[in-house]
Amino acid sequence: MENKSSTHDRELVISRKLNAPVELVWEVWTRPEHIANWWGPNGFTNTITKMDLIPGGEWDLVMHGPDGTDYKNKSIFKEVIPFKKIVYEHISPRFVATVNFEEQGEQTLINWHMLFETAEEFIRVVKTFKADEGLKQNIEKLEGYLAERVKGKESRTKR
Repeated sequence: MENKSSTHDRELVISRKLNAPVELVWEVWTRPEHIANWWGPNGFTNTITKMDLIPGGEWDLVMHGPDGTDYKNKSIFKEVIPFKKIVYEHISPRFVATVNFEEQGEQTLINWHMLFETAEEFIRVVKTFKADEGLKQNIEKLEGYLAERVKGKESRTKR
């Protein structure tokens, strides 16, 4: 197994305990009609043209920036373990993202890890795209989106 300290200069890691069951977190992470609503930094919208959630499957999306700039993204799914783990390789800039989902009763602990090929590429992406801040905003948007879904489910079951 790779020693964590050997990659610390080229990785982004974020963990968050989400106030939603793992089935719901998995659903909003793996269904294009959901992920399009929360993916990306604040102010961004998304168009997903392909999301084939199987090993070797492609994920094509365009992130539309608040200034009107379109950012094409292409990833290839490497590993998919339902309700547990998604690994995808982002093509440009190149990095491998591993997202682990850990069921904790009615909550889910998510661990999101992005590993870049080189420290130089990592620094370039963080400086150019503010990827560190973007990842934080991304998980906060996921949290907000989940809160809306949980509230919606609660109000439907109380009727």
